[in-house]
Amino acid sequence: MTSPEYAPIPPSALGPAVNDQGYYVGRVERNLYYVTDSVYQAAFLATPDGVVMFDAPPSIGHNLQRAVDEVAAAEGVSNKVTHLVYSHHHDDHSGASSLFGGDVVRIGHEETKRLLLRDGNPARPAPDITFADQYTLEVGGERVELAWHGPNHSPDNIYIHFPGHDTLMFIDVVNAGWVPIYNTNLSEDVPGYMGAPAIALSYPWTHFICGHLGRLATRDDVAVHQQYIADIEASAREALASVDPVPFYTAAWPNFWAGVKGHLDAVTERTAAPVVAKYTGVLAAADIEIFTYTTSFAIMQSLRLDSGPSGPVHP
Repeated sequence: MTSPEYAPIPPSALGPAVNDQGYYVGRVERNLYYVTDSVYQAAFLATPDGVVMFDAPPSIGHNLQRAVDEVAAAEGVSNKVTHLVYSHHHDDHSGASSLFGGDVVRIGHEETKRLLLRDGNPARPAPDITFADQYTLEVGGERVELAWHGPNHSPDNIYIHFPGHDTLMFIDVVNAGWVPIYNTNLSEDVPGYMGAPAIALSYPWTHFICGHLGRLATRDDVAVHQQYIADIEASAREALASVDPVPFYTAAWPNFWAGVKGHLDAVTERTAAPVVAKYTGVLAAADIEIFTYTTSFAIMQSLRLDSGPSGPVHP
């Protein structure tokens, strides 16, 4: 089977090579580290009183502890994970939580607890400590500020700020150097997703742990992502205003849903095509058109349904 041909990945989008066990662990700043398998990311703080893990992607799995062991051996610190912070409830970022046993103190948003209890997956024990808006975690002389600023990618996705390490961890909104995948990175709240990068940029930080792919993000990465989303929004507004729906319904009559498909497909095509052209070679995977097309569709529908109006009022 021949793989489709895609545009070359910009070297700036790639992270460091993984080792023979399939992971890379790198120092973010001082005793804060991140771990990646080139697709997913987690982080940990190595403190005198134990290790605080941030997320537990199952694709990294047991390599999380191997990364901790590697750092502990090199730095002469403890390799015992004592705390685990959930960024949000999704299994792809938390499904290895149970590997750290029942004695680990798990921390997350109150909605994370509700959703994990609802889902009932023993691989993702519910957090022991929860919060509504803000929580300060202090372990081994280090301080981490956890905050919820409203729904975005998920109802419970939080901002994790390391003020002593010049770092922000915020998952599943910005992909460093890459476009979002389907439907605004599979996000549940499109207006929240679109507004989240501005909140992230309101924090003071230099290093950004975004949860996916191989490298850390920068403030410039967040700005490029914002521009990509802004370009889709502007293009969607133009397409909604300029594409006449009547011919599609007339041609499909009496198959109303075929008319809907024809109309919305045309609006999506008009929205996405110039964005795909602009960002191919700028953001990796921009030429995988389905990603920008589905994100364009999600944003276009949000403009219709959340912002309104969805259409003219019948006289």
